[in-house]
Amino acid sequence: MQRSDYYIPAFALAIALVVKLPSLWHSRRSPMSQAIFVIIVASGGGFVFAAPPTVERVNRVTGISNVSALIVYCFLSCLSCASMVLLLHWRGGPEATVRRHTRLWIAATACVISTFCVLFSLSDVPAERPRDLDTFYATTPFIGEMIVLYLTAHAATATVVMTKCWRWSAELRAAKAGWTRWGLLTLVTAFGLGLSFAVLKFVAVAARWAGTDAWDVLSTDIAPPLAGLGALMTTVGFLIPVVGPRLESMWDAWHAYRRMEPLWRALEPWVGTGAPMRIARTSSLEMRATLRATEIADRLLNLAPHLDARHRAAAERYATARGFEHEAALVVAEAATIKAALACAPVACPPDAERPPADDTEDASGPLLIRISGTNGLAELSRHFSRIHSTDLLVDAAHSESN
Repeated sequence: MQRSDYYIPAFALAIALVVKLPSLWHSRRSPMSQAIFVIIVASGGGFVFAAPPTVERVNRVTGISNVSALIVYCFLSCLSCASMVLLLHWRGGPEATVRRHTRLWIAATACVISTFCVLFSLSDVPAERPRDLDTFYATTPFIGEMIVLYLTAHAATATVVMTKCWRWSAELRAAKAGWTRWGLLTLVTAFGLGLSFAVLKFVAVAARWAGTDAWDVLSTDIAPPLAGLGALMTTVGFLIPVVGPRLESMWDAWHAYRRMEPLWRALEPWVGTGAPMRIARTSSLEMRATLRATEIADRLLNLAPHLDARHRAAAERYATARGFEHEAALVVAEAATIKAALACAPVACPPDAERPPADDTEDASGPLLIRISGTNGLAELSRHFSRIHSTDLLVDAAHSESN
């Protein structure tokens, strides 16, 4: 990562903060929301203040050489602490235990940051080092100890979080918690990258202790990109269980909305005399899918007098004979019955046409509303309806049997 490359992940994190800020504000009293806010801000702030142009500007504004490094260490320590606090509340448990562990991590982080400040104030670091401060001052009193403390705390936190996330994801393997498990596995990778960052820095610093700068490339060129990717994946990992279910719900609603279209359009002549329902253009996909399902149900009620129960029963037997499972055969039978009703009503079947005897005809709308309901059910009905509509094989066979 060169001079301005640090701003790229910072910009991505800023976008994530803007997208997430409204929901974080509404739940601002929640410890999890507070932790997510700190994670995003600390990650972005760490990249901004680690960028060489920012380092140079901060040094000029404050008049303190390399003070930006201290700011970066504080930001990343807050990131590690917030990640652990979020994981504690995410995992749950006895409230008193979670609160006690949270306070311990916050107190430990406060002690580490205070120690950073003391060691930095005691050190003598006159040469500005925007990219290689860790290795350049590895053997300098006080600042060298600050670097070691930072890397140790970072590696320890990354190891603890990575281990906890891995164990929890293993527990969820058999449970239906896909988004949570994927979030945990992403965090395992993210903190694994963070641990790799600390290890590479340690190797470069240890080489300096041994009197060689041959390993500085590990600290200046290889470790920073790992930290950047790890910070982004940390934010993504914590957002996956929150954003994932919402995206899945939107996708399911859109998929159901599209699948209901063939039946919805076929039933347009049966819309009735009532005023059509309207929704705002900004309405959610779930609302649009619900409205379409409601319109289909209303139109089917208008078509109900033309639905032949004997045709339904014959179509169900025919679908079962073709290898459909029981539930699928019911849906196929309803689709075939609707198709047949649309084909003959109202022109082909005049009002005085012979109808099935009353005692042989059940309420045609009843089984439909009981067996098939909701957006997903009507979407499946529409899918089978569109297939039958294109071939007419099932309808014709069932019609022949019912006659």
